[in-house]
Parts: sequence; C-alpha cells; structure tokens
Amino acid sequence: MALSVPKAPGMAQMLKDGARMYSGLEEAVYRNISACKEFAQTMRSAYGPNGMNKMIINHIEKQFVTSDAGTIMRELDVEHPAAKLIVMASQMQDAEVGDGTNFVVVFAGALLESAEELLRLGITTSEIADGYEKALNKSLEILPKLVCHKVEDYRDVNKVKEVLRTAIMSKQYGQEDFLNDLVSKACVSILPDEGTFNVDNIRICKILGSGLAKSEVVRGMVFKRFVEGDVTHAEKAKVVIFSCPVDIIQTETKGTVLIKSADELMNFSSGEESLLEAQIKAIADTGVKVVVSGGKVGDMALHYLNKYGLMAVRLNSKFDLRRLSRSVNATVLPRITTPSQEELGYCDKVCIEELGDTAIVAFRNEGKDSRIATIVIRGATDNFMDDIERAVDDGVNNFKCLTRDGRYLPGAGAVEIELATQLAAYADTLPGLEQYAVRKFANALEVFPKALAENTGANATDIVNQLYLAHNSEKGKNIGYDIEAETATTIDVTEAKIYDLYQAKFWGLKYAVGVAGTILKVDQIIMAKRAGGPKPRQAAGSDDES
Repeated sequence: MALSVPKAPGMAQMLKDGARMYSGLEEAVYRNISACKEFAQTMRSAYGPNGMNKMIINHIEKQFVTSDAGTIMRELDVEHPAAKLIVMASQMQDAEVGDGTNFVVVFAGALLESAEELLRLGITTSEIADGYEKALNKSLEILPKLVCHKVEDYRDVNKVKEVLRTAIMSKQYGQEDFLNDLVSKACVSILPDEGTFNVDNIRICKILGSGLAKSEVVRGMVFKRFVEGDVTHAEKAKVVIFSCPVDIIQTETKGTVLIKSADELMNFSSGEESLLEAQIKAIADTGVKVVVSGGKVGDMALHYLNKYGLMAVRLNSKFDLRRLSRSVNATVLPRITTPSQEELGYCDKVCIEELGDTAIVAFRNEGKDSRIATIVIRGATDNFMDDIERAVDDGVNNFKCLTRDGRYLPGAGAVEIELATQLAAYADTLPGLEQYAVRKFANALEVFPKALAENTGANATDIVNQLYLAHNSEKGKNIGYDIEAETATTIDVTEAKIYDLYQAKFWGLKYAVGVAGTILKVDQIIMAKRAGGPKPRQAAGSDDES
C-alpha cells in the first residue's frame, strides 16, 4: 500500500499541490510595489508631447509604434495581478474621460514608490492609505480653485480649438494645429441642439497615400467600397436601406416544383423575374435613387436596378448599416418591401470618389441635420495613420467632456506643482502619522513636471526647483514648464493656452489613489494551481457597439 505523505501544516494543507502563497511585507507588498514601479517607469517615458514611442508586438504578431498609454496597455498582456489592477484603473479613466490614461499609471506608480520608503521607515500600510485618502480629499477640494479657463459656448469653433490643442499636442507634437482644426470642425458640425454629444458619431476613415495635409472632414459617411451597378452618382437622393440581400427571395420552407413541359419552365422563371422587377419598380416609384444592401446584390436584381437607374451600394458590416441609417435618417428594413416615406432617408449627394488608388463611396450631407461626420485621414503608412487616429480620438473625447463640464486647469505641470505646494503646507497642520503620507503624496505629484522635463532632455531637478520658486508667490499658480524653450525655463500657461481638462485630473487623481490604496492593503498573495491546457483568450475591446 502506498504511503500517504503528510502535508506541512498551515495554508499548504488546505490547497492542492502546486498552489503558491506569498505573505508579509517582503514577499507580498514589496513584490507588488516593485512590479508596479517597473510598469509605471515604462509608461513614464511615454508621457507628454515629447514622450518616446514604444514598439509593441502583440500576441498575433501585429506591430504597434505608439506613445499612447491606452493602446500600449491594451496590447500588452499584463500578467502580474498588481500591475493588472493599475491597468484596470487606467481603463476606467479611459471609459470615464477618454484621456489621461497615462496620468493614472504614472501617478499610481509614484505613490507606491513613495509608500515603499515610508514602509521601510516602519509606518503601517493602513496609515499610509489613510494619509493618501486625506491628501486626495484635500486635492479635490483645492482643484476647483485652480480653474484658469472656462468654455461657456462650445458651439464656437475658435473657443473649442483653444482648449483641444493641448490634448492633441500630447499625441502628435508638431501636427496639433492641423488636427485640431479637423477635430473641432467635425465635432461642432454635428453637435445636436438637444441631448448629448455622442463620440461614435465622429467616424474615421483611413486611406493610404498622400500626406496628412490632405486629410479632410466629410459631413456624412465614407466607405472604402465600390458601387455594385452602373450608376455612380446621385444628388438630392432618397435612400432605402435593407439589412438583407437584394435578390430573388428564397422560400422559408423547402418546396418541390414539378415541371412537365418547357412552357411551364419558361413561365416559372419569368414569374420569378417579373416578381423581382415589380419589387424594384415599386421601390423606384417611391422616388428612391440609392439602395443600400447588407448582403449580396444578385445579378438579376442588379440588372433591374440599372434598368430603373438606381444606385446600389453593399455594406457588409451591420454596424456600418446602423450608422448610415442614423446619418441619413432612414429605417433599416429587414426584407425587401416597398418602403414608406417615413422609412426613407435623405442624402444631398452620394458619389464615387478616388483618393489615391482607393475607391470610396461618400454619402455627403451638407445640411444642418447631418448627424455624423467622417474624418478622412491620409498618410504614408498604416502605423502613422493609426497614431493619428488615436490623437483624433483623444480630441473627440475631450470635446465630449467639454460639453459636460467646460472647466480647464493650467497644464504643463503647473496644477501638479500648485497642488504639491498646498498639500505640503496642509501636511504640517496634521498631528498624526498621516502627515508623512500626505507629504509623500505632494512629492509624488512632482513626477509629472519631472517626466515632461526628462522626455524633453532637460534637467528635471532644475525645472522642479524653478516651478516651486514661482508657485511660492501668489501670482505664480499658472506657471508651468516650457517644453519649446532652448533652455530649461518656465512659462505662464494661460498666455501659451496650455490647458488640461478638469474632469481628466479629477478622475485621474481618484483612480490613481484608489488603486494605490488597494495594492498597499494586500498582505497575502495566494495562487491556486493553474489548470492544464492553453488559456482561452478574452476578446479585445472592439470599437463597434455590440
């Protein structure tokens, strides 16, 4: 009989063989902090307009060259559970604001780095977490007092341009003015009179060739497709949209037809043809000029569409159909029937255009009721256009937040240093051990001007000293770091119009402190034995609505 080897007492006794457990400061807390520090250090070099690009090759060997933190984290399969928490906090920031993902990661990393020093001095994790909470509450109290700019009328393109420039500049330094112009025009042109602005109503179409300067805004939608029939142009057109194929309708049940003579065969096929012709003639009689189909357009149907002068466009994506129906104000019909006037959409111009060697179908709506705008991006490589798309996406998300809350804070590290100055003074008023954590919180805020300076190639310590000196006076709260100067100098950001979104800072601080507190309060890591076989991969977040 086989001998039963007793397991060591304690946690190992409870779990299966192969399970691992780490506990205490050395094994759990410091391990987590060092993983998060490494991760934040990687992201820190991608912060700001002069941030370095990362070359990421993901699990399916697709290559990305970008400094956008959201993309880097999405494509990296982060395994470490503590670093995963930071990624989740950053994703929440992306969902809430759409910008400032790197802010959360860099700040959470700086807070944990500061916490490590306090832990080594013998302060407990709960005291550090409480101190960070106090510092956060004080920061959120100070933040509204630091607002330096407010946009009241967000239908004014020039006012919108002023504030979106910084967000786009942080992704595409040097191209910001041109992209800012495109994004501002696109967003303001489709702003509804009532209701909220929907980010999904700004579409992006990337077409290879030419240069960025040839990019444009199209009011309406653009598809990289060719038309099915001979008609390639329609103006002031009524549009009908079918989600089914435009073809001879198949019967729902299988049926057998017994044909005894050649005449019956002729009559049978001509009956099908005449039925299809009657359907297409009925559609043409309602005044329709453009037929959009979600499936294939049959040869016989195409013949009759050409006969009655109807333009046929095929779209494979149900999401594209849905967006087009919103753009032209039509109802998507599930089967081929004669549409009523309420179900028809309207488009000023539907035509075939060629950009480079790519044929596109453009649905242009010049009127006020255009609900969707498309930004057509041109560029030499796919990687370059992807990066431009991320910058545009940041700009559009900033506009969405601006429609909800038009307050802006001074950028270029000014708001962080002002918060640090005021928090350091606040720490001196606290009696308990939390004052050390509050002071470390203030020091952690220095990481942003330092990152801006290091990525630009300036002396970070020198810049932080200059900023503190300026912020000690009453008039200096809007002084930030000037990345465009030859030497390491400061600048009044209200004159340079470098503004940061209030919402982005507000939520960024909340999420970063929340995740740092969560990681600090972990004192044991227990890992069950891994199941055999390959892990199923979760589907990455798609931009299509499900």
